[in-house]
Amino acid sequence: MNLSAIDLNLLHVLAVVLEERSATRAARRLHVTQSAVSNALARLRELLKDPLVTRRGRGLVPTPRALELQPRLAAALKELERVVETAPAFDAARCDREFTLACADNQQLSDLPRLCQALEREMPRARLRVVSIDVLLATNGLVTGEVDMAITPSGAHPGMHAAPLYVESPVAVVHRDHPFRGAVLTPEAFARIPQVSFNVALGRPGIGSALTDRAFRAGGLDAVPSLYVPSFAAAAMVVASTERLACMPRRVATVLAAHLPLRLLRLPIEGLAMPMSLVWHARTEGDAASACFRALLLRTLREPGEPVPAARRSRPSRGAPKGLPAPSPM
Repeated sequence: MNLSAIDLNLLHVLAVVLEERSATRAARRLHVTQSAVSNALARLRELLKDPLVTRRGRGLVPTPRALELQPRLAAALKELERVVETAPAFDAARCDREFTLACADNQQLSDLPRLCQALEREMPRARLRVVSIDVLLATNGLVTGEVDMAITPSGAHPGMHAAPLYVESPVAVVHRDHPFRGAVLTPEAFARIPQVSFNVALGRPGIGSALTDRAFRAGGLDAVPSLYVPSFAAAAMVVASTERLACMPRRVATVLAAHLPLRLLRLPIEGLAMPMSLVWHARTEGDAASACFRALLLRTLREPGEPVPAARRSRPSRGAPKGLPAPSPM
Protein backbone atom coordinates (compact mmCIF):
# COMPACT_ATOMS: atom_id res chain seq x y z
CA MET A 1 0.00 0.00 0.00
CA ASN A 2 1.32 3.44 -0.93
CA LEU A 3 1.63 5.46 2.28
CA SER A 4 1.53 8.76 0.38
CA ALA A 5 -2.05 7.94 -0.68
CA ILE A 6 -3.25 7.60 2.94
CA ASP A 7 -4.56 10.49 5.02
CA LEU A 8 -2.70 9.87 8.29
CA ASN A 9 -5.35 11.86 10.17
CA LEU A 10 -7.68 8.89 9.61
CA LEU A 11 -5.39 6.67 11.67
CA HIS A 12 -5.42 9.24 14.46
CA VAL A 13 -9.23 9.19 14.43
CA LEU A 14 -9.25 5.39 14.60
CA ALA A 15 -6.82 5.34 17.53
CA VAL A 16 -9.01 7.75 19.52
CA VAL A 17 -12.23 5.85 18.64
CA LEU A 18 -10.64 2.60 19.84
CA GLU A 19 -9.62 4.26 23.12
CA GLU A 20 -13.01 5.91 23.73
CA ARG A 21 -15.24 3.15 22.30
CA SER A 22 -17.60 5.97 21.31
CA ALA A 23 -17.88 8.18 18.23
CA THR A 24 -19.40 10.96 20.34
CA ARG A 25 -16.58 11.02 22.90
CA ALA A 26 -13.97 10.66 20.14
CA ALA A 27 -15.44 13.66 18.30
CA ARG A 28 -15.37 15.73 21.50
CA ARG A 29 -11.73 14.82 22.13
CA LEU A 30 -10.71 15.51 18.54
CA HIS A 31 -12.68 18.80 18.43
CA VAL A 32 -14.63 17.72 15.35
CA THR A 33 -18.26 16.74 14.67
CA GLN A 34 -19.57 13.23 15.16
CA SER A 35 -20.32 13.06 11.43
CA ALA A 36 -16.64 13.81 10.71
CA VAL A 37 -15.66 10.83 12.86
CA SER A 38 -18.22 8.63 11.09
CA ASN A 39 -16.93 9.71 7.69
CA ALA A 40 -13.35 8.96 8.73
CA LEU A 41 -14.36 5.48 9.89
CA ALA A 42 -16.16 4.85 6.60
CA ARG A 43 -13.04 5.77 4.63
CA LEU A 44 -10.90 3.53 6.84
CA ARG A 45 -13.29 0.58 6.42
CA GLU A 46 -12.86 0.89 2.66
CA LEU A 47 -9.10 1.28 2.97
CA LEU A 48 -8.52 -1.59 5.41
CA LYS A 49 -11.30 -3.86 4.13
CA ASP A 50 -12.68 -4.39 7.65
CA PRO A 51 -15.67 -3.00 9.63
CA LEU A 52 -13.24 -1.97 12.42
CA VAL A 53 -16.05 -1.23 14.93
CA THR A 54 -19.66 -2.32 15.35
CA ARG A 55 -22.37 -0.61 17.37
CA ARG A 56 -23.52 -2.11 20.67
CA GLY A 57 -25.98 0.00 22.61
CA ARG A 58 -24.51 3.49 22.89
CA GLY A 59 -20.94 2.32 22.39
CA LEU A 60 -18.70 0.77 19.76
CA VAL A 61 -17.07 -2.65 19.87
CA PRO A 62 -13.77 -3.17 17.98
CA THR A 63 -13.39 -6.03 15.53
CA PRO A 64 -10.48 -8.48 15.97
CA ARG A 65 -8.63 -6.61 13.21
CA ALA A 66 -9.09 -3.30 15.05
CA LEU A 67 -7.90 -4.82 18.33
CA GLU A 68 -4.80 -6.09 16.53
CA LEU A 69 -4.13 -2.62 15.13
CA GLN A 70 -4.73 -0.68 18.36
CA PRO A 71 -1.34 -1.15 20.12
CA ARG A 72 0.57 -0.69 16.88
CA LEU A 73 -1.35 2.51 16.12
CA ALA A 74 -0.71 3.84 19.61
CA ALA A 75 3.03 3.16 19.31
CA ALA A 76 3.24 4.70 15.82
CA LEU A 77 1.38 7.86 16.87
CA LYS A 78 3.56 8.20 19.97
CA GLU A 79 6.66 8.01 17.80
CA LEU A 80 5.22 10.68 15.47
CA GLU A 81 4.63 12.92 18.48
CA ARG A 82 8.29 12.55 19.43
CA VAL A 83 9.31 13.49 15.89
CA VAL A 84 7.48 16.81 16.03
CA GLU A 85 8.19 17.62 19.68
CA THR A 86 10.25 20.73 20.37
CA ALA A 87 13.93 19.82 20.34
CA PRO A 88 15.64 19.88 23.74
CA ALA A 89 17.80 22.86 24.57
CA PHE A 90 21.13 22.64 22.75
CA ASP A 91 24.15 21.95 24.98
CA ALA A 92 27.39 22.96 23.29
CA ALA A 93 29.51 21.10 25.83
CA ARG A 94 27.77 17.80 24.99
CA CYS A 95 27.64 18.22 21.20
CA ASP A 96 29.56 15.40 19.50
CA ARG A 97 28.79 16.39 15.91
CA GLU A 98 31.41 16.56 13.17
CA PHE A 99 31.61 19.86 11.28
CA THR A 100 33.33 20.23 7.91
CA LEU A 101 35.03 23.55 7.19
CA ALA A 102 36.56 24.39 3.79
CA CYS A 103 39.34 26.97 3.58
CA ALA A 104 42.61 27.63 1.79
CA ASP A 105 45.88 26.74 3.47
CA ASN A 106 46.52 30.36 4.48
CA GLN A 107 43.46 30.20 6.75
CA GLN A 108 44.53 26.75 7.91
CA LEU A 109 47.84 28.24 9.04
CA SER A 110 46.64 31.56 10.47
CA ASP A 111 43.13 30.75 11.78
CA LEU A 112 42.94 27.04 12.58
CA PRO A 113 45.08 27.05 15.78
CA ARG A 114 42.87 29.68 17.47
CA LEU A 115 39.71 27.97 16.23
CA CYS A 116 40.82 24.63 17.70
CA GLN A 117 41.59 26.28 21.05
CA ALA A 118 38.09 27.79 21.11
CA LEU A 119 36.53 24.42 20.23
CA GLU A 120 38.39 22.72 23.09
CA ARG A 121 36.99 25.31 25.50
CA GLU A 122 33.40 25.58 24.30
CA MET A 123 32.56 22.42 22.30
CA PRO A 124 35.08 19.87 23.61
CA ARG A 125 33.30 16.80 22.22
CA ALA A 126 32.75 18.20 18.72
CA ARG A 127 34.93 17.07 15.83
CA LEU A 128 36.25 19.36 13.10
CA ARG A 129 37.09 18.18 9.59
CA VAL A 130 39.01 20.71 7.51
CA VAL A 131 39.10 20.33 3.72
CA SER A 132 40.79 22.31 1.00
CA ILE A 133 39.27 24.72 -1.50
CA ASP A 134 39.83 22.00 -4.11
CA VAL A 135 37.37 19.74 -2.25
CA LEU A 136 34.87 22.60 -1.90
CA LEU A 137 34.90 23.30 -5.64
CA ALA A 138 35.22 19.72 -6.91
CA THR A 139 32.23 18.49 -4.86
CA ASN A 140 30.16 21.70 -4.93
CA GLY A 141 30.38 21.01 -1.23
CA LEU A 142 28.08 23.68 0.21
CA VAL A 143 25.21 22.53 -2.03
CA THR A 144 25.79 18.76 -1.79
CA GLY A 145 26.38 18.75 1.96
CA GLU A 146 30.01 17.61 1.72
CA VAL A 147 30.96 20.91 3.38
CA ASP A 148 29.08 22.66 6.21
CA MET A 149 30.69 26.08 5.85
CA ALA A 150 33.61 27.76 4.12
CA ILE A 151 35.92 30.75 4.54
CA THR A 152 36.10 32.50 1.17
CA PRO A 153 36.36 35.97 -0.39
CA SER A 154 33.08 37.81 0.09
CA GLY A 155 30.69 37.16 -2.80
CA ALA A 156 32.50 34.04 -3.98
CA HIS A 157 29.41 31.87 -3.47
CA PRO A 158 26.29 33.77 -4.53
CA GLY A 159 23.01 32.62 -3.03
CA MET A 160 24.57 31.31 0.18
CA HIS A 161 24.21 32.76 3.64
CA ALA A 162 27.28 34.78 4.62
CA ALA A 163 28.74 36.76 7.51
CA PRO A 164 31.88 38.94 7.27
CA LEU A 165 35.03 37.79 9.06
CA TYR A 166 37.97 40.07 8.34
CA VAL A 167 39.81 41.88 5.56
CA GLU A 168 42.95 40.39 4.05
CA SER A 169 45.67 42.68 2.70
CA PRO A 170 48.68 41.44 0.72
CA VAL A 171 52.35 41.94 1.50
CA ALA A 172 55.53 40.85 -0.24
CA VAL A 173 57.61 38.18 1.48
CA VAL A 174 61.34 37.63 0.90
CA HIS A 175 64.19 35.82 2.64
CA ARG A 176 65.40 37.61 5.78
CA ASP A 177 68.83 38.15 4.13
CA HIS A 178 67.50 39.02 0.66
CA PRO A 179 69.68 41.53 -1.25
CA PHE A 180 66.76 43.98 -1.38
CA ARG A 181 67.05 45.80 1.94
CA GLY A 182 64.21 48.34 1.84
CA ALA A 183 60.99 48.14 3.83
CA VAL A 184 58.83 49.03 0.81
CA LEU A 185 59.19 47.05 -2.39
CA THR A 186 59.99 49.35 -5.32
CA PRO A 187 58.39 48.91 -8.76
CA GLU A 188 61.85 48.18 -10.18
CA ALA A 189 62.53 45.44 -7.62
CA PHE A 190 59.03 44.05 -8.13
CA ALA A 191 59.72 43.62 -11.84
CA ARG A 192 63.25 42.29 -11.32
CA ILE A 193 62.92 39.74 -8.51
CA PRO A 194 61.64 36.27 -9.59
CA GLN A 195 58.23 35.61 -8.08
CA VAL A 196 56.27 32.68 -6.75
CA SER A 197 52.58 32.70 -7.68
CA PHE A 198 49.61 30.62 -6.56
CA ASN A 199 47.18 28.17 -8.16
CA VAL A 200 45.14 27.24 -5.09
CA ALA A 201 41.77 26.43 -6.69
CA LEU A 202 41.68 23.34 -8.90
CA GLY A 203 45.03 24.21 -10.44
CA ARG A 204 44.25 27.82 -11.29
CA PRO A 205 44.42 31.19 -9.51
CA GLY A 206 41.72 31.94 -6.98
CA ILE A 207 39.73 35.16 -6.76
CA GLY A 208 42.28 36.76 -4.43
CA SER A 209 45.24 36.03 -6.66
CA ALA A 210 43.40 37.17 -9.78
CA LEU A 211 42.28 40.46 -8.21
CA THR A 212 45.75 41.16 -6.85
CA ASP A 213 47.37 40.48 -10.22
CA ARG A 214 44.88 42.78 -11.93
CA ALA A 215 45.56 45.55 -9.39
CA PHE A 216 49.31 45.16 -9.97
CA ARG A 217 48.89 45.56 -13.71
CA ALA A 218 46.64 48.59 -13.24
CA GLY A 219 49.32 50.14 -11.03
CA GLY A 220 52.04 49.57 -13.61
CA LEU A 221 53.54 46.59 -11.82
CA ASP A 222 54.11 43.70 -14.17
CA ALA A 223 56.04 40.61 -13.29
CA VAL A 224 56.19 37.13 -14.75
CA PRO A 225 56.21 34.45 -12.03
CA SER A 226 58.92 31.85 -12.34
CA LEU A 227 57.14 29.30 -10.14
CA TYR A 228 53.50 28.33 -9.49
CA VAL A 229 52.56 26.43 -6.33
CA PRO A 230 49.23 25.23 -4.87
CA SER A 231 49.79 26.48 -1.32
CA PHE A 232 51.13 29.40 0.69
CA ALA A 233 53.18 27.05 2.86
CA ALA A 234 55.04 25.77 -0.20
CA ALA A 235 55.67 29.33 -1.38
CA ALA A 236 57.07 30.30 2.01
CA MET A 237 59.47 27.35 2.04
CA VAL A 238 60.74 28.29 -1.42
CA VAL A 239 61.13 31.98 -0.54
CA ALA A 240 62.97 31.08 2.69
CA SER A 241 65.62 29.20 0.72
CA THR A 242 65.92 31.29 -2.48
CA GLU A 243 65.98 34.92 -3.60
CA ARG A 244 62.42 34.79 -4.95
CA LEU A 245 59.54 36.79 -3.52
CA ALA A 246 55.87 35.95 -2.99
CA CYS A 247 52.85 38.19 -2.42
CA MET A 248 50.51 36.70 0.15
CA PRO A 249 47.95 37.77 2.78
CA ARG A 250 49.52 39.57 5.73
CA ARG A 251 47.87 37.28 8.29
CA VAL A 252 49.52 34.11 7.03
CA ALA A 253 52.77 35.92 6.18
CA THR A 254 53.06 37.04 9.80
CA VAL A 255 52.54 33.47 11.03
CA LEU A 256 55.07 32.04 8.61
CA ALA A 257 57.67 34.70 9.42
CA ALA A 258 57.55 33.58 13.07
CA HIS A 259 58.82 30.14 12.02
CA LEU A 260 60.90 30.78 8.90
CA PRO A 261 63.66 33.29 8.02
CA LEU A 262 61.26 35.62 6.19
CA ARG A 263 60.87 39.38 5.97
CA LEU A 264 57.66 41.24 5.12
CA LEU A 265 57.75 44.16 2.70
CA ARG A 266 55.11 46.73 1.91
CA LEU A 267 53.92 46.71 -1.68
CA PRO A 268 54.45 49.80 -3.89
CA ILE A 269 50.70 50.30 -4.37
CA GLU A 270 48.03 50.98 -1.75
CA GLY A 271 44.41 50.02 -1.32
CA LEU A 272 44.66 46.28 -1.90
CA ALA A 273 42.12 44.54 0.30
CA MET A 274 40.09 41.34 0.16
CA PRO A 275 37.07 41.07 2.51
CA MET A 276 36.62 37.49 3.71
CA SER A 277 33.37 35.87 4.80
CA LEU A 278 32.08 32.72 6.40
CA VAL A 279 29.48 31.15 4.06
CA TRP A 280 27.00 28.32 4.54
CA HIS A 281 23.96 26.77 2.87
CA ALA A 282 20.36 27.50 3.88
CA ARG A 283 19.85 23.87 4.97
CA THR A 284 22.01 24.43 8.10
CA GLU A 285 20.66 27.91 8.88
CA GLY A 286 18.21 26.71 11.54
CA ASP A 287 20.29 23.86 12.93
CA ALA A 288 21.25 24.59 16.56
CA ALA A 289 24.60 22.77 16.46
CA SER A 290 25.67 24.45 13.20
CA ALA A 291 24.58 27.86 14.49
CA CYS A 292 26.61 27.35 17.67
CA PHE A 293 29.73 26.38 15.71
CA ARG A 294 29.30 29.33 13.32
CA ALA A 295 28.95 31.75 16.23
CA LEU A 296 32.07 30.32 17.85
CA LEU A 297 34.03 30.66 14.61
CA LEU A 298 32.88 34.25 14.07
CA ARG A 299 33.72 35.26 17.65
CA THR A 300 37.14 33.66 17.38
CA LEU A 301 38.29 34.83 13.97
CA ARG A 302 36.69 38.21 13.35
CA GLU A 303 38.95 41.23 13.52
CA PRO A 304 39.27 42.71 17.04
CA GLY A 305 36.74 45.43 17.73
CA GLU A 306 34.71 44.67 14.62
CA PRO A 307 31.10 43.62 15.29
CA VAL A 308 29.76 40.80 13.15
CA PRO A 309 26.60 41.92 11.31
CA ALA A 310 23.66 39.56 10.96
CA ALA A 311 24.07 36.82 8.37
CA ARG A 312 22.83 37.73 4.93
CA ARG A 313 22.35 36.15 1.57
CA SER A 314 25.54 36.47 -0.46
CA ARG A 315 25.22 38.15 -3.85
CA PRO A 316 27.56 37.84 -6.82
CA SER A 317 30.72 39.87 -6.32
CA ARG A 318 30.95 42.87 -8.63
CA GLY A 319 34.68 43.02 -8.08
CA ALA A 320 35.43 39.57 -9.46
CA PRO A 321 37.63 39.82 -12.55
CA LYS A 322 36.00 39.04 -15.85
CA GLY A 323 37.12 36.00 -17.75
CA LEU A 324 37.61 33.68 -14.77
CA PRO A 325 36.02 30.28 -15.46
CA ALA A 326 34.27 30.24 -12.07
CA PRO A 327 34.52 32.03 -8.73
CA SER A 328 37.44 30.29 -7.01
CA PRO A 329 38.20 31.35 -3.45
CA MET A 330 41.67 32.49 -2.53
